[in-house]
Amino acid sequence: MSIDIRDLMQAAASASMDGTAKQQRGERNHRAKRPPAEATAGLPLSGAFSAKVLTGTVRLVELLIVAGLGIGLHLAYLGNTFNSFTLAMIAGLSLAALIAFEMVHVYSIQAFRTFFRNGLRLLTTWTVVFLIGFTAIFLLKVGDEYSRVWLVGWFFTGAAALTAERLALAGLVGRMTRAGRFDRRTAIVGAGPAAVEMIRALDAQGDNGVRIVGVFDDRNDERTPDLVAGYPTLGTVTDLVDYARNTQLDLVIFTVPIAAEGRILQMLSKLWVLPIDIRLAAHASKLRLRPRAYSYIGNVPVLDVFDRPIADWDLVVKWLFDKLVGLSIMMLLAPAMAAVALAVKLDSRGPVLFRQKRYGFNNELIEVFKFRSMYVDQGDAGAAKLVTKDDPRVTRVGRIIRKTSLDELPQLFNVVFKGNLSLVGPRPHALQAKAANELYDQVVDGYFARHKVKPGITGWAQINGWRGETDTQEKIQRRVEHDLYYIENWSVLFDLQILAMTPFALLKTENAY
Repeated sequence: MSIDIRDLMQAAASASMDGTAKQQRGERNHRAKRPPAEATAGLPLSGAFSAKVLTGTVRLVELLIVAGLGIGLHLAYLGNTFNSFTLAMIAGLSLAALIAFEMVHVYSIQAFRTFFRNGLRLLTTWTVVFLIGFTAIFLLKVGDEYSRVWLVGWFFTGAAALTAERLALAGLVGRMTRAGRFDRRTAIVGAGPAAVEMIRALDAQGDNGVRIVGVFDDRNDERTPDLVAGYPTLGTVTDLVDYARNTQLDLVIFTVPIAAEGRILQMLSKLWVLPIDIRLAAHASKLRLRPRAYSYIGNVPVLDVFDRPIADWDLVVKWLFDKLVGLSIMMLLAPAMAAVALAVKLDSRGPVLFRQKRYGFNNELIEVFKFRSMYVDQGDAGAAKLVTKDDPRVTRVGRIIRKTSLDELPQLFNVVFKGNLSLVGPRPHALQAKAANELYDQVVDGYFARHKVKPGITGWAQINGWRGETDTQEKIQRRVEHDLYYIENWSVLFDLQILAMTPFALLKTENAY
């Protein structure tokens, strides 16, 4: 089944008023009789850690251990006498060891926890790699190019270092596993027999990395049990959206039959705005696709519907990009920021910085910094009234810095120090921001999907001219379209492109007041 974002937006917009009222009545009755999802959402949780990031980090660490020992022992025993043969041996054996470790499957959370079995496998593989290296030296008749003491020393110190590293890793991963740091908190949608079968299949695999938090169902009370395979029914799909806004949720699995496409689309029209992975259970479906069409949770086949846009290593790369590039830009623009701060202070009484609550990642309320551009007694923290041309609330300096977007520069503090903004992303909007006197989320179906990633100081919409006053519904609709395009097509190169184009976009000031 192919799911398109436009289908979901149309599904959300096409619901009739009678159907909506009926659903709301059912949900009110549901909440009155079932444990509310928000009660479990408030429970304290340990921060989740990406298994992909950990396994990738371990690969890098072990490569550095092996190569570093080869170089270090050579320097200690033979001095700085490297030649092409030595460098080729260090590079070749290090990469061969990494590839061999990958082939014997010692890079997984389960392998990290079970030290004795997988540690022995690691050491055996390390030994085989060295034996192959020794054989190659013998067959190529290049033994005179290498020190036997160095090679034997490298083998034994490498074995000892890898053993010590894996022993420490087993303890660390064991503690993190017991704390639930690698669990993917999962909600099941659907409370029928297919849900029972899916839950039992997942529970039968004790090491699948999934922790089921509960079951959600879009049907009314009479057809929805209180418990499904031992897990509580926490509410409707609408409750699931609220739940995901208030606690960590990583994965949603639909167990609704694939044939019920209309029902699935209606539910997805609510859920696709969340920054989570959404999967469709395929284990009980009569539809049989080629094995490559499925992904797997443990051994259970599922169909991918939506993925969290920026996750695992992408999240690490974007975080590093924000910190390093953001700090560099802040240092470069420090004189300009100091000059603006002085001008604001001299122009009117009040603080230099203005703090405003805005919507951030996953609708979280964040506080962003700006240079104050309005008179203190006329400030509008909620942006209930749009700033218009020649707005009397704006100071003399405020008109200049708003026109040139210099008032946004303190948001670099949010990027570098607070971490609740990115350099590039959908612009965070104020709580009461309106287009043609209607709140943004009332104008655009699926508006909150732009909060699937961290907001940014600049974005794809801004460099395409969609910044400033939103006096018409089309302007906010176009902004959201550009924001969703950015989310679906994110890359570091795309971020660099947007940053490079931002100064030129700021020259177009006709919509900035």
